[in-house]
Amino acid sequence: MTFKHLFKATLKWRNKAQPYASKFSSKTHRISIAGKPDLDISAAKAFKGDPALYNPEDLLLSSLASCHMMSYLYVCAQNNIDVISYDDHAEAILEVQPDGSGRFIEVRLNPRVTIAHPAQITLAINLHTKANQLCFIANSCNFPVLHNPTCQVI
Repeated sequence: MTFKHLFKATLKWRNKAQPYASKFSSKTHRISIAGKPDLDISAAKAFKGDPALYNPEDLLLSSLASCHMMSYLYVCAQNNIDVISYDDHAEAILEVQPDGSGRFIEVRLNPRVTIAHPAQITLAINLHTKANQLCFIANSCNFPVLHNPTCQVI
């Protein structure tokens, strides 16, 4: 049996350029999700956005790293692995074409996991494959999501 979940977000942007000159328009906008703090978002600095704000590329990469971690913690719990800490320094490569179109061509997750029991290191590393298979966000992407996990014991 499958389940469907609906997610909603509201985006608001206002043109502050006069007289509506699109190449001078601000890229800053707001995303609202009921019951959560609003997010102010802009384009990436490379695309003339506000570098102090999150951009869609940041958020996609963050979503992949976060979803993988939650999937990983789930499979570790199923396998009785006590995870002490989890850090990731994720990277994404965005390729932009001369016509201005672009796409992510690769994301590389670099999770560094600390566990409690040395006998479980190999299993803990191998469970990243299962976590990737379960990750909702990775399953929605049309580019490779690669993993370079490391594991240590406290």
